[in-house]
Amino acid sequence: MPAKPKASARHTEIRNAKARHDYFVEEKFEAGIALKGTEVKSIRAGRAQIGDAFGRFEKGELWLHNAHIEAYAFGNTANHAPRRTRKLLLHAHQIRKIGEALALGGRALVPLRMYFKEALVKVELGLCAGKKNYDKRDDLKKRVVARELDQEMKNRRR
Repeated sequence: MPAKPKASARHTEIRNAKARHDYFVEEKFEAGIALKGTEVKSIRAGRAQIGDAFGRFEKGELWLHNAHIEAYAFGNTANHAPRRTRKLLLHAHQIRKIGEALALGGRALVPLRMYFKEALVKVELGLCAGKKNYDKRDDLKKRVVARELDQEMKNRRR
């Protein structure tokens, strides 16, 4: 009998779709995240959202606020709270660098995606500066032009 196919990679990554639309990503960091067992199972099932989440520097540590990880369906009474604050795990020099950048102002710590790296849940954080409305419109125009150019090239090949 053939080996069982591996699970689909469909739910192994949760993305923040609006992050790149609303912010200029200046620098990226990969962080671990302190989770409970039922939270890991919910993330593996694709039951998490980081669209409204943000990072905050408090008392020398980084915390992830407002990330929604749904309560595990087969959990018991010791299930986790869906929007609890979770600790981000980084090296001390990275925490210090992010803390200094956030203290200067004009920057935000935004989770870009949450994914599994082997058996561990990782969060890709972006040190971001906010976009103005005209920047967002410029990005939309560039995308439309690129899409039209691709269509034109495809039509010319036929």
